[in-house]
Amino acid sequence: MAGSSLFALIDDIATLLDDVAVMSKVAAKKTAGVLGDDLALNAQQVTGVSADRELPVVWAVAKGSMRNKAILVPAALLISAFASWLIVPLLMVGGAFLCFEGFEKLAHKYLHGKEHKQARHAALVTALADPAVDVLAFERDKIRGAVRTDFILSAEIIVISLGTVAAKTFSVQVGVLVGIALLMTVGVYGFVAAIVKLDDAGLWLSRRDGESIAVRAQHVLGAFLLRAAPLLMKFLSIAGTLAMFMVGGGILVHNWPALHHLLGHIALPLASVSGIGPLLAAIVPSLLDAVTGVIAGALVLLAVTATQRAKKSLSP
Repeated sequence: MAGSSLFALIDDIATLLDDVAVMSKVAAKKTAGVLGDDLALNAQQVTGVSADRELPVVWAVAKGSMRNKAILVPAALLISAFASWLIVPLLMVGGAFLCFEGFEKLAHKYLHGKEHKQARHAALVTALADPAVDVLAFERDKIRGAVRTDFILSAEIIVISLGTVAAKTFSVQVGVLVGIALLMTVGVYGFVAAIVKLDDAGLWLSRRDGESIAVRAQHVLGAFLLRAAPLLMKFLSIAGTLAMFMVGGGILVHNWPALHHLLGHIALPLASVSGIGPLLAAIVPSLLDAVTGVIAGALVLLAVTATQRAKKSLSP
């Protein structure tokens, strides 16, 4: 009896772990948009500090991220246990916020242009070169800003993950949310650390002494890394913004039955197109989600801007 109970327990644990693994994969795919933006934003947050302080700053932000998730995961599990009706509204709010954030980035880029960005960069360089500036205070401000950004993005990740496993047992929900929280934190900040040190690695390789073939190859690799670092940041920013529209728009579409039905009718006939039907059937729904995300982001930005202006006009 004891042996059979033990095997039953092991079987239950194996089944639970299998469910957690499967649902974690699904949740991770759905949070990819937030993750891409998370990488770009946090890498940008820690730029501007001295090279020897970059990794300590990343580590400090990573610890802040774990504290954020230590708050968010239990809160999400409490909502799931006692107020499950809140999951869909929270998903809709999270999706709308993703769309808003993505559209705000686009609007800021095209409204302010390169001159604004160059002016901000010049002001940052000037401030860091000023001996009167408290570098430790500057670092603390960077860390606080990055942790605030992480809290918002972590909340989106946790809510999206919770929506993925809402119908599962509580134990599976715990496993998935804890697993996603740990995976995203280690993955994001490990990669952020690699990104912010990529140019340093390239500089070190490009300055190696010697004339051997191996050293020359290192020089070439170093030069490549120095060119690749800013391009990687730009790619992450673009890919993250696109993924935000796709994920945010997808959340809105899939939780709004009428809209989901309408877009389904638009995409369905494309599957029968000769030759490229399967490709269109795979791509078009994501494109429609992205278009929905752009429209939703524009509407939310208009509403937020109108509200801000109304508050200013009413203030004495």
